[in-house]
Formats: sequence, structure tokens, C-alpha cells
Amino acid sequence: MATDIKDTAHAVEAAAVMRLLPGRLRLLALGEPTHGEDALLDLRNELFRQLVEQEGYRTIAIESDCMMGLVVDDYVTSGTGTLDEVVVRGISHGWGTSAANRELVRWMRAYNVRADDDGRPASERLRFAGFDGPLEMTHAASPRQALTALHGYLAAQVDADLLPCTADTLDHLLGADDRWTDPAAMMDPSRSTGRSTEAGQLRLLADDLVALLDAQTPHLIAATSWDDWDRARLYGRTALGLLRYHYWMADTSPARMTRLVGVRDQMMAHNLLAVAARGPALVHAHNSHLQREQSTMRMGGMPLEWWSAGALVSAQLGEKYAFVATVLGTIRHRGVDTPPPDTVEGLLYALPEGRCVIDAPRLATALGDTWPVPRVSPWFGYAAFDPAHLADSDGIVFVKDVPQGP
Repeated sequence: MATDIKDTAHAVEAAAVMRLLPGRLRLLALGEPTHGEDALLDLRNELFRQLVEQEGYRTIAIESDCMMGLVVDDYVTSGTGTLDEVVVRGISHGWGTSAANRELVRWMRAYNVRADDDGRPASERLRFAGFDGPLEMTHAASPRQALTALHGYLAAQVDADLLPCTADTLDHLLGADDRWTDPAAMMDPSRSTGRSTEAGQLRLLADDLVALLDAQTPHLIAATSWDDWDRARLYGRTALGLLRYHYWMADTSPARMTRLVGVRDQMMAHNLLAVAARGPALVHAHNSHLQREQSTMRMGGMPLEWWSAGALVSAQLGEKYAFVATVLGTIRHRGVDTPPPDTVEGLLYALPEGRCVIDAPRLATALGDTWPVPRVSPWFGYAAFDPAHLADSDGIVFVKDVPQGP
């Protein structure tokens, strides 16, 4: 069996990954089982560069705030701002301090600016996208930025009589932003403003604004540009998603947390489908957001089950979506030591390579009736690979040892 398993391993490079996949993709999803390790982000960067240079990929989407990501995209495509500023402002969850994320943005901007002319044509420029909602573990953002940006775009292009409200009406209904961002609301539904009269009115107005955006599509694209219209669609998706999220934050039923995690992945899925419309893109996020199987977790002692963004997108894109999970051997500085030999991680750890791409279906065949047991991680921040998901993955990137960062 050891020989059979070794035959499933290949060098970690874009060409090896692409050989595992059925054909031309819209989204290649590369998962990670933990956050905050620059060694994994460096690997992501390396694969993205190869996909750009060898496969014609032009977009990368990461698990970061979709609205903040516009700051990074503006820098990458047009040089707006400075590198240090846009990385900190434009990448959420505290990951703007990552050296690997900074290097990704620096390289993308350098690629877009060629020394021999004014830069690459728009169709050849690299694009950056955050595809997470404006959400954190402790709170959700106010819908103000998305709603007012959508209203402003429409107000500049359509007759005022078509607008469902004025900017002043939105401002009055939104009120102070700290009503929306109160961290206490995450644990105490009574602190949420998501089911207030004002929030209910805002949901109706947001729906009307999005409907107007759709109805005026031919005029808006001609009057502005496809990119401007597409950005306005992002504003609309985000406004509706945030208002829906805040509504469920105010819920007192046992389904509250299941609704919240489900709404988050739904927002992710909608953003990924919009990214897919641009052309082939690399997506990078936690394995649990990208897998095709139903996601599960326990929170506050309660089991939660919901469909991940990857599952939702895969259901629509079919073979145009591929998922490659990343699996780790050790993260010793986190207390994750050599994996037991009867786990997937343990079987792969016995291979001589420090990192490799695994043909997941072939690995499942090679294992036969000797099925691995689930690994139990001693550290909550590392989600061990579930052997039941072998068939769910188009491939696996295995990293034997994750070094401690500087």
C-alpha cells in the first residue's frame, strides 16, 4: 500500500494540480486547515503566480471582507494608495499584517505595471477580491457603506423619481453605526437592532434599490462601465446580506447560530459566483468554507450544520468548480505534533516529500478497505482532515511540517 500511496503524490506546482482536474475551471478553490501561517500563504502565492503565467488566471479571491477588498483591487489595478496602507485597510480579520499577504499584493501590482509602457491592458490585469462578508467573530458591520454606495451610484445615473428613497432617508434609518456593531449583540440577541422597525424598512429599501439596479442594467453599463455596474451589484449583495445577518442576530430561537453561519457562507457563495463571471480565478479560504460536503461544528455545546460556500457554488458550477484541500503534518509551535500513522495525515507524513500534491480519488482507491481514522487535533485552531471527505476533494496539498514564522 505504501507504494500505491506514493504513486498518488506529485510536486506542488500548478501543472500538477491542473492535471488532477476535469477541464477548464471557473473557480479553483484551495483550502487551508488553519489561519495565520505565512508558510501556507507563501504556497498559495506561488501557485497563483504559476496559474497566472501558465494557465491565464487573472483573479485571486481570499477569505476577507468583500468591501474592504475593493481598496486592494483599486491599488492592484490602478495604483491608488500605497502598499502598506492598502494591505492594512483592505485585508480584514487582522491578516493585513501578514508578510505573505503583503507580498501577494506587491507582486500583483508589479505584474500589472510593465516597465516598457503604461501598464497591461485592462483585460490582462490581475484582480483582487475579498469574498467574505463584512463580518468578524465579535460583530457584523453596519450596512451603511454598502447601502449608501449603491444609492449614490443609482442616484447619479437614473431619474430621481425612480429611487425608492433619498440619501437622507437612508441616513435617518441607519442611525449611529454603533447600534449595528455592538459586540454584545453577538451573544445577546436583545442587543441587536436587526429586527427594529428601521431595520425592517431598510431591508425593503435595499431590495428596491437592487431591483432598480437590475432593471436599469443596459443603461447603467452604457453610462458607466461593466466594472462600475458589477461593483454596484457587490454593494447590493452586501447590503442585503448584512441586513439579513443582523435580522438573525436578533433571533432568539435555537436556530439562531445555524442561521448566522449559513448566511455568512451564502454571502461568500454569491460573491464567488460574481468572481467566476470574470474568468478563471483562484479562491483561498478555510477548507470548511470551500468543501462540497455539508459543514459541521459545535458552538456553545450545540451542533451546527449548514451548506458551505463551496457546496453552494459547486451545486451551480458543477465541474467548473474544483476543491483542493490543504492537509498538514505538524504545527509544532501550536502543539500539533507528528500525526498518528492510522490517520490520513499520518499516512502522508510517512512519504519522503516535505510537501506534495495528492490525487485524492487515487488515494481513496489505494486505501481500499483500510480506511484511516479521524485525527484529533490538540489545538482548536487546526481542523484535522476528515477521511470521509476524500471523495469530496479533487486533490490534496500536503505540507509535512509548518515552520514557526518570524
